[in-house]
Amino acid sequence: MSLGFGAHCDDFHIATRLFLKLNLALERETVLHFFDSIRREFPNMKKLRRRDDASIILEEDEDERGQRRWLRLDESTVRLGHHNPPTQDDSQRFADTVLKMAPYHLTLGDLDYDHIEVVFGFDLEYRGNHDQLIADTFFSNGPLAGLLNHSSIAHTIDMQPFLGVALSENCDTQAYVEIKSRTSTFEVRTGQFETQPLSVFLTVRRFFGLSEGESLLGVHRELTEIGADWAAERVVPMVIQPLAQAIASRP
Repeated sequence: MSLGFGAHCDDFHIATRLFLKLNLALERETVLHFFDSIRREFPNMKKLRRRDDASIILEEDEDERGQRRWLRLDESTVRLGHHNPPTQDDSQRFADTVLKMAPYHLTLGDLDYDHIEVVFGFDLEYRGNHDQLIADTFFSNGPLAGLLNHSSIAHTIDMQPFLGVALSENCDTQAYVEIKSRTSTFEVRTGQFETQPLSVFLTVRRFFGLSEGESLLGVHRELTEIGADWAAERVVPMVIQPLAQAIASRP
C-alpha cells in the first residue's frame, strides 16, 4: 500500500507509543538482547545511545531519501517511529516486528498495557510567524475573527489548535489533531524568523481493558488503518493542503 503523505509536506513520519502501567526493568542484558534481535531484522539500526533523561535509543542513519527508523525505551513507555517511510507496509512491518518482540524480551503482558497511540506527523517548513499563518488560514472567518483581528492586536503569538474526538461509544478509541507552531515571541518582536517546521499531528489512541479480544498487534494495525483513513480523508485536505497553499502564497 502506497503511503504518499510525504508528497503533501516537507517531512512525514509515523510513530507508535505504547504506555505501560508498571515501569520497565531496563537492565543491560535485557536491553542489549532486545536491540540485537531488532538489529537482525533491520541491520542498519546500529546506533545505540542513552539520553540525559535515561531513555535508551536504537536508530539508523538517515538515508538519501530521508528515511530513518528508531526505537526508544523509556521508564514506562516503548516508542518507535519511521521517518519518511516509502510505503505503509514498510512502516507496518517495522512496528509489527517491534511489537511482536517487545512482550517477550521486556516481559510485557495484557495487564501491563495502559494505552497505545499511533501518530501521523506532517512538517511544513515556513519562515515567518507560524501563529499568524494558522490564524489567517483557519480563523479569518467566523466568531473568532473579530477577536483575532481587533485593532488593538499587534501580533498573534500563540495559535496552536488542538481537538479530540471519541471514535467509540465507550470512548476507548480516540483521535486528536494538533497544529503546532514553533515561532517564538523574540522572532515576532524582531521580525527575524528562522525557517522552522510547522507541524500537524494526528494521534489515534486506544485504551486497553475496555473491549474484549484485544491483541497488541491487532489493535496497532486497526489504529494505523484508522489513522491512514483520517489522514487521507480529513487531515490532508482540511489541514495540510490549506496550510501548504497559505505558505506558498506568502513571499
